[in-house]
Amino acid sequence: MLRNVSAAGPDAPAIGAPLDTSEPAPLVIANGTLEGLKWFAAALMILDHINRFFYGDRIAVLLWIGRIVMPIFGFILAYNLARPRALSRGVHQRMMFRLLLWGLAATPFYVILNAAFLPEYPWYPLNILFELLLVVSLIYLLEKGNAVHGALALLLFILGGALADYWWFGVVCCLGAWLYCRKPTIARLGLWALGTLALTVVNRNSGALFALPVIFAATRLSLAIPRIKLAFYVLYPAHLAVILLAKKLWF
Repeated sequence: MLRNVSAAGPDAPAIGAPLDTSEPAPLVIANGTLEGLKWFAAALMILDHINRFFYGDRIAVLLWIGRIVMPIFGFILAYNLARPRALSRGVHQRMMFRLLLWGLAATPFYVILNAAFLPEYPWYPLNILFELLLVVSLIYLLEKGNAVHGALALLLFILGGALADYWWFGVVCCLGAWLYCRKPTIARLGLWALGTLALTVVNRNSGALFALPVIFAATRLSLAIPRIKLAFYVLYPAHLAVILLAKKLWF
């Protein structure tokens, strides 16, 4: 008995059937893998800060490796904000409160450490938690979806970006990741990649681009790493405090 199978295979649509025009599904990554990615970036962050505050960025390999930290943290933040019903569950508000609280807690250590490099304005730019706070605030306003919130988001982007650690480039990198996580299209991937490439202006090297293959490789894994609530928020000021203490005692 002959079967009516086209040359394209048994799963090919019948001639004249409507094409599947459904939108691509949001990006999915296992929760344990996301935690592993977070700890991987945290370890690199500590090495990067040791290189900066103890050795003045003279260890070139750590300088390059450290540039992938911000895009990875930005992706993790963006992914969590792109989860279904994140807005209705109050995820944005909780993140904003925690980032503000722990960003303020880290500021004294950050300012004292930065004074060796920027004695006139050791507080500028603000530490990375404030950049992430800016990103969450912008996404919150954009999620509201009306003209007033959109105008506020634009104003906040312009003013806040001038104070952020990676300026406007870091914000665009994170927003590109958020858009891609919601709907992974080529255009949105291009925006994310361009935002990541733009970090070269701040970093003075293109090392941030290596974050993208690391992130996409992680999506292929399924790790079972438990989440420790507030761990990263506490780790950020804590590791700066330890570095500062070590500098006072031994350097």
